[in-house]
Amino acid sequence: MRQQLAIATRKLTKQFERHVAVNELELEVKSGEVYGLIGPNGAGKTTLIRMLAAAEEPTAGEIYIHGDLLKRDNSNPRLKQNIGYLPDDFPLYDDLSVWDYLDYFARLYRLKSKHRRRRLYEILELVNLTTKRNSLISTLSRGMKQRLGLARCIIYEPLLLLLDEPVSGLDPIARMEFRKIIKFLQESGMTILISSHVLSDLAELCTSVGIMELGYLVESTSLQELYDRLSNQQIIISSLGDRETLIKELKNDSLVQEYETLSDNSIRVNFSGNTADSARLLRSLIETGISVTEFHCTREDLETIFLKLGHKQVS
Repeated sequence: MRQQLAIATRKLTKQFERHVAVNELELEVKSGEVYGLIGPNGAGKTTLIRMLAAAEEPTAGEIYIHGDLLKRDNSNPRLKQNIGYLPDDFPLYDDLSVWDYLDYFARLYRLKSKHRRRRLYEILELVNLTTKRNSLISTLSRGMKQRLGLARCIIYEPLLLLLDEPVSGLDPIARMEFRKIIKFLQESGMTILISSHVLSDLAELCTSVGIMELGYLVESTSLQELYDRLSNQQIIISSLGDRETLIKELKNDSLVQEYETLSDNSIRVNFSGNTADSARLLRSLIETGISVTEFHCTREDLETIFLKLGHKQVS
């Protein structure tokens, strides 16, 4: 089974003096996934990622990368070459040009001369920095620096990419550019684990998510399964005429859990049914003679689910 997994941890634990940052964590990430790691500050996300990147020694437990045991010593250097790691405080050398910076790391990774030059051009095009290749790093925007840091991590084509808060502090356009790169890398077969507080980005990128709380992995599942299990359907309904008639009909439906009148006189309904049930509700309203002008179905987003789960864990 381990051979099918890009990441597998067994009772992974990290303790700093009396504080347990990661507590007997059992994580499994399939090859080719984009796995989102969610949790409040202090949940243990960064410590977990550092251990996966062999930058932090576990107190106990084991880490397997594509079935091979990960150690911090030099017993398996090829395994570490398959891991790309972008910390939230990655180093950049402001007095180097973009090209010289990437070329320096390409040489450290022992890319041969002919392949190295071709790879640098490929990477610069991927992260949209081709026109900045001769610019000093000090002149780049924060978004460009983040993309440059990502370029450094993938220049040697790792199989696994670990990203710790990569879009922190970026504006919406810079985040969109970063998402495009991540999607391309996934389509090329790379497995990506990414932690972020920007849950809307994770919802768009991820195939699976894990939620950490006080060092524990309290939830780990596919994003679709999480939505199916925990995301309530909501329906926005507007009509012509008497609103009380509409409310009366909604109260008669067993799948209407609760409703709320909005400022524009529309009604937001929490609905426990599926798509077919919502279609049946619309049909029944119309057959009753209610002139429905809006009937818009949505589902609670990842942020709402996370807040509900967090409340359950605290309580």
